[in-house]
Amino acid sequence: MTTLKPKQQQFVNALIAAGHTTSPVTRADLVSVANSLGSNYAPAWIVKDASRKAGNACFDVPEVEGGEAPAPVASTPKRKTRRASAPATAPKAVVGSSEPTAQVACAMGLTGGESASLTPAKMDGYVPFGYFKDIEAIIRSGMFYPVFITGLSGNGKTTMVDQVCAKLKRQLYRVNITIETDEDDLLGGFRLINGETVWVDGPVVVAMKTGGVLLLDEMDLASHKIMCLQPVLEGKGVFLKKIGQWVKPAAGFTVFATANTKGKGSDDGRFVGTGVMNEAFLDRFPVCLEQEYPSNAQEKKIVKKKMAILGAEDVDFADHLVKWADVIRKAFYEGAVDEIITTRRLLNICEAFAIFDDKMRSVEMAIARFDDDTREAFRNLYTKVDAEANAVAEEENTEAMKTASRIDLKGAGYSQKDEVKSRGAKFDSNTKTWHITGEQFTQDEDFWNGYAPVINTDCPF
Repeated sequence: MTTLKPKQQQFVNALIAAGHTTSPVTRADLVSVANSLGSNYAPAWIVKDASRKAGNACFDVPEVEGGEAPAPVASTPKRKTRRASAPATAPKAVVGSSEPTAQVACAMGLTGGESASLTPAKMDGYVPFGYFKDIEAIIRSGMFYPVFITGLSGNGKTTMVDQVCAKLKRQLYRVNITIETDEDDLLGGFRLINGETVWVDGPVVVAMKTGGVLLLDEMDLASHKIMCLQPVLEGKGVFLKKIGQWVKPAAGFTVFATANTKGKGSDDGRFVGTGVMNEAFLDRFPVCLEQEYPSNAQEKKIVKKKMAILGAEDVDFADHLVKWADVIRKAFYEGAVDEIITTRRLLNICEAFAIFDDKMRSVEMAIARFDDDTREAFRNLYTKVDAEANAVAEEENTEAMKTASRIDLKGAGYSQKDEVKSRGAKFDSNTKTWHITGEQFTQDEDFWNGYAPVINTDCPF
């Protein structure tokens, strides 16, 4: 049996991981996989071998099916007809196997049977910002250089790595970390497949063998069980003790980790579940990048592109949203408010606007998750930023008042009780609030507007 050289075997493994599990393989597919490994050309040991030619721009690579390389032959004329592809069959994995069949089984499992999706798709309207160029330089270099990326939620940490891989056509193995994530999830373990106990590589091992990019998402949610990654982060390889196999990383393999904290926990309770990470583990990341929210100019571009994709373009609305978010973030950094408007939430508002075509409703839906005081403060701040939206909101609120079953008079205190009572207001002893009906409000809007009327939306039952 012909033995492939290490780099040749790496290329075959990458073919399998990309979903090419039958021979022949087209030149275009060979080039695509070569690109994912940092090369611009299909490997010469395949395309220059006359015995592998299988028709127009097709080449025999029986190694992807577990077969042997074709025997070398003298130069012969190209065949006129293209060989029919063999029917796709699931490869049979072997216990403790390090063969490509075991790797493809894992890759197929990672992506629901579509290993090609390991290479991210380019996002329409994506705007690079922050450390995008730095991440691109690291991945393009082909060096093993683990990077820890930290920052507040919704500022594009994960998407940045995803889109760099999309640009460079590199396979990305994203693993979402939780407190339950352990060695079996990461490195692999025995699985029951077709009645047989079979070893299946975990995503970390598959990424190492194929020279992929490993993304450990929400790293600070992990427990001490992720210490199994210590040797992986050193770039030397890892020993799979359950099957007695040493795995060395292929060229191009590297690791990125994202987190909302720097591995020291969350004192303010914003990121519940994050813990203090092992210092020796953190020290194996040579660099920590602290991602900020995009600048106003960058964020306007992001929001406007999102609106254009959704078919709901409104330049003024985009400008107001970015200005509103910027004011809130400054207040947050100064400790004036406890919540923040993320870039992700601005895009959520764009989606709501595309659906409902209502600016204030879109904003209100996005801030509904906050407590009452914060929600009201953020809403009022937006109406100051966007005067037009405020006018529309006031008009709509007035119309809603007219049909409301109950309107609470928030501005009616003890000293005003005689005035509001004489006009028909009633007192709720449970909530300690004076209230009227929509019909009463309609009869004398100017008078009742002086007592901060608010529609009561609480269920009376």
